Amino acid sequence: MSELRKRKESDAIPVESAESDHIDSEDDKDLSHSIPTGTDKAPSTLEWVLQGLPDKWRNWVVRFVFSMIMITFFGLVIYGGPLALMITTLVVQVKCFQEIINIGYAVYRIHGLPWFRSLSWYFLVTSNYFFYGENLVDYFGVAINRTDLLRWLVTYHRFISFCLYCGGFVWFVLSLVKKYYMKQFSLFAWTHVALLIVVTQSYLIIKNIFEGLIWFIVPVSMIICNDIMAYVFGFFFGRTPLIKLSPKKTWEGFIGGGFSTVVFGCLVSYFMCQFPYFVCPIEYSESLGRITMDCEPSALFKPAEYSLPSYFSVLSVIGVPSTLTIYPFVLHSLSLSVFSSVIGPFGGFFASGFKRAFKIKDFGDVIPGHGGIMDRFDCQFLMATFVNVYITSFIQTDSPQKLLAQVLYLKPEQQLQLFNLLKDSLENRSI
Repeated sequence: MSELRKRKESDAIPVESAESDHIDSEDDKDLSHSIPTGTDKAPSTLEWVLQGLPDKWRNWVVRFVFSMIMITFFGLVIYGGPLALMITTLVVQVKCFQEIINIGYAVYRIHGLPWFRSLSWYFLVTSNYFFYGENLVDYFGVAINRTDLLRWLVTYHRFISFCLYCGGFVWFVLSLVKKYYMKQFSLFAWTHVALLIVVTQSYLIIKNIFEGLIWFIVPVSMIICNDIMAYVFGFFFGRTPLIKLSPKKTWEGFIGGGFSTVVFGCLVSYFMCQFPYFVCPIEYSESLGRITMDCEPSALFKPAEYSLPSYFSVLSVIGVPSTLTIYPFVLHSLSLSVFSSVIGPFGGFFASGFKRAFKIKDFGDVIPGHGGIMDRFDCQFLMATFVNVYITSFIQTDSPQKLLAQVLYLKPEQQLQLFNLLKDSLENRSI
C-alpha cells in the first residue's frame, strides 16, 4: 500500500511540473487583470448621462465624443505648425513605447531587477538622439554649420550615437542575473522590437512633415476617416465577418470605409493644394536666417490638364469635356487612400492579434471608449512608412538646401575644388 502511494506521488510530480510550466508559458499569459482597458471606460459625468442607453449605443456615443475631441486636438496641433506636430509625434511615440514595454514587464514578471526598466528608457533616448539628429542634419545642416560646437556634434553624430548604444549594451550585460537570463534576454529583444516599431516610424513621420505638411496631414486624416467610417458602416450595416482576429470587423465596414476614404482623400487633397502653407517643404533660409515655409509650389501642386482615355469620347455628346484639369497631387492621393483603406487596417489587425496573444482588450486606458494611445495609432505607423517610401520612390529629388548642407562638411580646399568644377561645367554649357 505504501509502495503504491509512493508510485502515485512520483507520477504526480511531473504532471504538476508540466502544469506549472504550461501556466507559465508565454502562449498562455492572461494579462487582462494587469493591463488597464479603456474601451469600456468613460468619465463619470458621461456615464451618468448615458446610463439609460443600451451598452452598444453607450459605447458608440462615448467613442463618438472622444473621436471629436481627438479630431479637434489634431486641428489645433496643425494650426500650431511643424514644431507642434513634431512635439506631438514625440509625445505619442513615448506613450506608445511605454504601453508596449509595460506589457513586456507584465509578461515576464521580472522582480528585483530595477535596471532593466531604466535600460529600456535609455535605449529609447539613445534611439531618438540618433534618428532626430539625422533629421536635423538633413534639413538644417546649413544653420548648424554656423556654430562650431554644433558642427562638431553633427560631424561625429553617428559615432556619438554608436558610443551611446554601446554604453547601453555594456550596461545590459553587467545587469544580467543568473536565474533570470532567459527573461532578461527576452525583454532585451522586446525592447528592441518596440524601438523598431515606434521610434523608426516616428522618424519617418518627421521626415514626411519636412517634405510639406500635406504629406503628413492627408495620410493621417485618411487613416482617421477610414477608421471612423469603417466603424460607422460596420455598426449600422455590418453582417459579414471580415477576419477572425477582430470579430467585430465586417466586410461592409471594410468596403464602406475604403470607399469613403478615397472620396475624402481626393477632397482634402484638392483643398490643401491651394495653400502654400501646406505644400511648401520646411527649410532653413540662409538669407532670412530662419526656418521658412514660403516657396513657389512645385508642379505637383499646380493645376495640370489631363486628356481622358479615348473611350470617354462618347460622353462628349452630352457635354462632358475630353480633358480634365486637376492638381497632380490629387492623383497621387489615390494611391495613398487605397493603401490606407486596404493595407492600413492590417496594422490594426496586427495589434489585435498581439492583444489576443496576451488576452488583453486594450494597450491602455488613456482614451475613454478607445483604449490606449497605441490602440489609436497602430495603423498610422504603417501608413507613415508607406508615405516615406512613396515620396522617395516617385516624388523626391535632391534639393539645393540638402546638397549645400553636404558641401559645407567638406574641407575648404574641397569646397573650392567643387566650386571650380561646377563653374567649368556651367561655362561649357553656356549657362
